[in-house]
Amino acid sequence: MDRVALSGLKARGHHGVFPKEREEGQTFIVDLVLGLDTRPAAADDDLAKTVHYGIVAEEVVAVVEGEPVNLIETLAERIAQACLKHEGVQEVEVRVHKPDAPITVPFDDVTVTITRSRV
Repeated sequence: MDRVALSGLKARGHHGVFPKEREEGQTFIVDLVLGLDTRPAAADDDLAKTVHYGIVAEEVVAVVEGEPVNLIETLAERIAQACLKHEGVQEVEVRVHKPDAPITVPFDDVTVTITRSRV
């Protein structure tokens, strides 16, 4: 399986369990690895035979900016399902970063990574 990766997609969302997170929002960063067969697209040099990663990026940002959820695990699942709606995508790895998580000790990042596939 081939891979198409998108790294560092940024969007502001209002996800979290605390009222301040829901009210003020924060930046979330998403990394994706889409698993698909790119050979048909490469053979014909045809965008229609692969995944349009620009459209995927816009859809992922819309999910992050959309309906709030409590957990980034839930957000990651919603993103994965949006990616799998694209016909050629057989598998997706989603990593959601929450660099401004409300943690009381110094830290660099909090992430959740999930892998989903068509089964």
